[in-house]
Amino acid sequence: MHGYTGDKQAYLTRLRRIEGQIRGLQRMVEEDSYCIDVLTQISAATRALQAVALGLLEDHISHCVADAVNVGGPEAEAKVKEASAAIARLVRS
Repeated sequence: MHGYTGDKQAYLTRLRRIEGQIRGLQRMVEEDSYCIDVLTQISAATRALQAVALGLLEDHISHCVADAVNVGGPEAEAKVKEASAAIARLVRS
């Protein structure tokens, strides 16, 4: 079981909302909406995706990483490195 399983429906709801935002962005470009309005909506969609990513990361650390650390050994090190790499990717984006 993955760390986010308990919140799966909430994540799916948020992702569907973001999907709607992206479709709205496509519509705005098709309709030649004002550049700043499109950029504002892109910023909102980006923040929404970042919020989902942070939630998933928190779930991963509190479940998958914590479980691996409790067991110890090479799997614990691998999970910590994996989480660190995910954090680095999020910080760069």
